[in-house]
Amino acid sequence: MYFLEALKLRSKLFFILIIITIGLIMVGIMGAININSMKKNLDSLYFGSLLPVIELNGIVEAYHGNMYNTVYKAKNGDISQSDAEFEIKSAIVKANEEWKSYESHFKRYEEVGYVEYTASEIKNTNEYLEKMLKAISDGHNIQNLSIDNFEKTVEHIHQVVDKLISYEIEIAKYERKKFLQMYDSMMIKVGSILIIIILGIVVISFYVFKSIQKDQTMLEIATKKLKNANKRLENASYTDSLTGLYNRRYFNLVYERELRRAKRSNSFITFMMLDIDYFKQYNDTYGHIEGDNALKSVAKTLKSVLKRPSDFVFRLGGEEFGILMAETCELNSIKLAQAICDSVRMSAIKHEGSKVNEFMTISVGVACCIADEALNEEVLITKADEMLYRAKESGRDRYEITSDISEATTL
Repeated sequence: MYFLEALKLRSKLFFILIIITIGLIMVGIMGAININSMKKNLDSLYFGSLLPVIELNGIVEAYHGNMYNTVYKAKNGDISQSDAEFEIKSAIVKANEEWKSYESHFKRYEEVGYVEYTASEIKNTNEYLEKMLKAISDGHNIQNLSIDNFEKTVEHIHQVVDKLISYEIEIAKYERKKFLQMYDSMMIKVGSILIIIILGIVVISFYVFKSIQKDQTMLEIATKKLKNANKRLENASYTDSLTGLYNRRYFNLVYERELRRAKRSNSFITFMMLDIDYFKQYNDTYGHIEGDNALKSVAKTLKSVLKRPSDFVFRLGGEEFGILMAETCELNSIKLAQAICDSVRMSAIKHEGSKVNEFMTISVGVACCIADEALNEEVLITKADEMLYRAKESGRDRYEITSDISEATTL
């Protein structure tokens, strides 16, 4: 039986090993595909869509292509003077836009000087062209204008921009070469890492499979012992670890038991709901460690006030406490509630965030009645909670008590 169970487990682990291995291989393949795709994109960037070069070529085209042709056509009378003026203006605008776009890209330190020089030459060229446009606008016939200076200006700016184009192309080649070296190195690293991971998984799995048969029986025995220990611990765990009081789980057991007992004997039963005043502000002011210390101190105070074996004190959660007492009449319940408020206040736990007192205080809601069969289990808790709310609304650091328990015999 153990052998069959171990065989099933080994089969599952072997299946997981295969899946992991296939997954790693797929990751490697996808990584290689993505890196290749990135390389193609960079190739496309540097040699297919080399943006700086395209922009610089746009400037050359604007000056040496469009504008040059426009001036010659106007000189020969192939186009009107107004059309020529419009074409020249459009060429200047296009050249300026392309240059601004080019300047917005990242520039290396070594090219800043030449870029600034080119910018000044473009500015000078545009100023010359503006003067020529002004002459045309003032009525001078473009056919009578000398174009020697125009040709020299355009040829000069063409040479200046061409040098910048050549530099950008060389930079692109250099960047591509550097990327290809990085790409080859990355591929080798990725492949090596994947091989190491796969070999590591294989070696680890071998030792895991080897020890499964031995460990499985020990694991089953340990699991059974652990379950038994947890069950015993669960049955014994009725105490709040911070305060040492009974916890909410034990309250559920005791409350039901004591209520049945009071119904059978038709005797008094009292439940108190207690809440530390402005405890959140205390935590905010002093921190949660001091808040825990304060909870311990309040718990110690409650234990010192309630000494009878039939008095049960619980920490119901957070800063909320509960007290269940059997055979305690309304008058004694009042005395105990007042004693609790006084004792907590007199413990002199400093509380600067309180709106009630300079020291920590507590509010108490009390429900007391003679139990009979008409008493509903939830009513006593509900009434105590209502009284606690009333005590807080009345200013805190006090108690409120009711014996008017609906569905139960009242005092």
